[in-house]
Amino acid sequence: MDTLRRLLQEANHTIIFTGAGMSTESGLPDFRSKDRGLWEKFNPSELANVHALLHNTEEFTNFYRYRLSEINKYQPHKGHLILAEWEKTGRIKGIITQNVDAFHHDAGSSNVMELHGSFRTFHCHNCHKEYERNAYLDGQTTCDCGGTIRPGIVLFGENLPQDTFRKAEQEASKADLFIVLGSSLSVSPANMFPLVAKENGAKLVIINRESTDYDMYADVVIQDKGIKSVLVELDDYFRFTE
Repeated sequence: MDTLRRLLQEANHTIIFTGAGMSTESGLPDFRSKDRGLWEKFNPSELANVHALLHNTEEFTNFYRYRLSEINKYQPHKGHLILAEWEKTGRIKGIITQNVDAFHHDAGSSNVMELHGSFRTFHCHNCHKEYERNAYLDGQTTCDCGGTIRPGIVLFGENLPQDTFRKAEQEASKADLFIVLGSSLSVSPANMFPLVAKENGAKLVIINRESTDYDMYADVVIQDKGIKSVLVELDDYFRFTE
């Protein structure tokens, strides 16, 4: 922790990278966990794709209304709020995230690069008209044009948002400190960004409950503390010493 505090104090361009572990500390179950209700009601591998949207529309819609209702049961934890405050004060420059729950935006962060899109907005698959997420929950699932309303996330079978990836790559390249929070770094191509940062001279910090294949490249690895507790401890330190 002492090394991490020093790195944060000395850095000029800190970028945060968050994965599922950031959201599970809010209580939100991991989408991939098969021991949860999602898998009892639906088979995500069959429904989280463009084919299901086009050819199994009713089940697709039921699946994503359920996912949104699950997300709405939870909210950003204190760690999300600390990151938002750190962005406002310039301690960090932005957040690259694999998460689609929009908790970073809800917490007040603005420079958030959502690699897989998010549930913040919904739009018509045909005409791209945007809709509010709560309207989707209330049953508005068909657009005026007759198209299917869907979440603004990347479905299997769709291209990743290239503008977002380019921006994330630029931010990772400029970073002199790159902090991974709650990601196994096993999903490609999102897991390229820590190495992009490292190859451009950044210090790399990985905070995750389990080991990752990138630990060997990290300057600091923390596995025995939760993300929220680490951020709270750091924030308390900065408040009392600066």
